Amino acid sequence: MRCLVVSLSCSLCLWAALASRSLAADAADRWEAAIRKFEEADRKSPPAPGQVVFIGSSSIRLWKLAESFPDVPALNRGFGGSQLGDAARYAERIVTPYKPRVVLLYGDDNALAAGKKPEAVRDDYKKFVGAVRGKLPNVKIVFIAIKPSPKRWALADQAKEANRLIRAEMKDPKQVFVNVWPYMIGTDGKPRRELFVQDELHLSPEGYRLWARLVRPHVEAK
Repeated sequence: MRCLVVSLSCSLCLWAALASRSLAADAADRWEAAIRKFEEADRKSPPAPGQVVFIGSSSIRLWKLAESFPDVPALNRGFGGSQLGDAARYAERIVTPYKPRVVLLYGDDNALAAGKKPEAVRDDYKKFVGAVRGKLPNVKIVFIAIKPSPKRWALADQAKEANRLIRAEMKDPKQVFVNVWPYMIGTDGKPRRELFVQDELHLSPEGYRLWARLVRPHVEAK
């Protein structure tokens, strides 16, 4: 009986270890197909260096950059549902190879919605900066603050704290924090619904016009 218990215990430990490893692999591979599509597009038509690379979740992926910045060479490398940790993981594949003039990053309401703490979000931002600056030490990085949205208003305090922590990490003038909050909150103290589409999470055309106005001074060539 004792041998059976020991054997069962070992089997359970092995199963737990394999399950954990499988979950980690799934998390790492979740965006692999999207990243490979970017790389395949790059092979067919290599992007010119010196552009502004936009990276982040669906708020970036859905942004029609040619409409918002017709005079700014820009490359969209957003992949919907992603978190800052994912942007950091793939930075050496879909950011630094382009030798961008500016990197614009958005996140991380997805991470907060998934249960991450503001400190972990801050740490993921630091990982992203480290990954990009490791290859491009002088590149300008522009971070759009985690936005307030009607759908995730319950996370407002966590979003504010994550934004505060990220802003405190910006130790040099080539890291820029774009605070969208004052412009996205209405007179009632809640997110302005006209800035969002029906799902109350993603931006409407009016929302993108606002973001473009706030971001433009930081991405225009000087």
